[in-house]
Amino acid sequence: MVIHTIRCSVPQCFLLAGQKTFNTTTAIREDVCYPTASYGTSTEHLNSGGRWQRFQRYITSWRPLRIGAFGLVLVVAAFQWRQRSQQENPVAKKWEVTCYRMIPLRASSRAWGWLTNLELPRSIRPWVYGMYADMFGCKIHEAEVEDLTCYPSLSDFFCRQLKDNVRPIDPFHSIVSPADGRILNFGRVDGCHVDQVKGIKYSIPAFLGEPTWLKRNGFNHESGEEVKTSYDPANVDWDEYKKQLLQNKDTDLYQCVVYLAPGDYHRFHSPTQWNVNFRRHFQGDLLSVNPRIARWIPDLFSLNERAVFVGKWKHGFFCFGAVGATNVGNIRVICDETLHTNLPKWPRGQPVQRDKFLGPPGKGIPFAKGEQFGEFRLGSTVVLLFEAPKDFRFDLERGQQIQMGCALSKQPK
Repeated sequence: MVIHTIRCSVPQCFLLAGQKTFNTTTAIREDVCYPTASYGTSTEHLNSGGRWQRFQRYITSWRPLRIGAFGLVLVVAAFQWRQRSQQENPVAKKWEVTCYRMIPLRASSRAWGWLTNLELPRSIRPWVYGMYADMFGCKIHEAEVEDLTCYPSLSDFFCRQLKDNVRPIDPFHSIVSPADGRILNFGRVDGCHVDQVKGIKYSIPAFLGEPTWLKRNGFNHESGEEVKTSYDPANVDWDEYKKQLLQNKDTDLYQCVVYLAPGDYHRFHSPTQWNVNFRRHFQGDLLSVNPRIARWIPDLFSLNERAVFVGKWKHGFFCFGAVGATNVGNIRVICDETLHTNLPKWPRGQPVQRDKFLGPPGKGIPFAKGEQFGEFRLGSTVVLLFEAPKDFRFDLERGQQIQMGCALSKQPK
């Protein structure tokens, strides 16, 4: 006997495994195929319509085109990587950046986040974490818990707590490194565009957005989110924009960029004594922030997902920017439990950022120098933008490795 599939009406008394009943009318449900037995009679032609409909749905869903486009983008990216490796100072063209942004890095980062949060069997944890530590040079002896079987997931191992006094906080200087990492750039901000690495620049007005944190009259007070406005960072008057940032006379704007590699300590800390009173979340992309990519793609920090925290320290304006990256979309901040990153793309028509005031009006949330501020789930980049006296001097070199708590400047406390 050959089992075929045809559409037919089913008597009311006929019950399927789900205990569902069907009426006795002769109407046939076009979306249901009912199994029956036939003896040598082919019913393949009865299914052809359903197969064609399924094929049409598959085509109209654009899955093959998406997969093909993804493969094409990977080929183009590989080709461009080879071309760039043969040049001294390449800069990505607009179409190259567009192709790179077409790669579904947000989906892959979400998948990676799900994978790294899976609880692993205790028996394989030392092997998995040990291999990762050997690959990226993690210093397990600095961890508060050295027993690798105590970390349920790879994500928990990424964000391991360090032993007390492993990262002493410099007591003599006013500002310290917020994280372990490499110094990509630092210095005075003299215009709208500043170096992110080796001459490749990013836009301050695009990175920070409209400076509305000093006024609450453009915001929804219930949600803390900004009312949509027409702000174009490409057409900003820098002198006017800078005046809105600086709060004191005889001061200037400075920046410092710290890149966290996969093997670094992944928690970040408050770089100074300050009060944070505002958060702006740009969803953006999740492009790689590896220095090789940062010196290829202009405005990389302004393209990526980031959480920008604005507040005040003893010299005036202070901003802490946590920038996401490929497989590092998950950013957690202690003072803002409502911040949720590495999510599906926001619906079209919504503002490009979500804003929120933090702490009591006019006061904010205080943080001490060296106090834990948040964590990355892998590694990424911290951008500091702050107001300081005109004679402020950094005590750094580009490309140097630095640890959390080490002084960034020569200025005394």
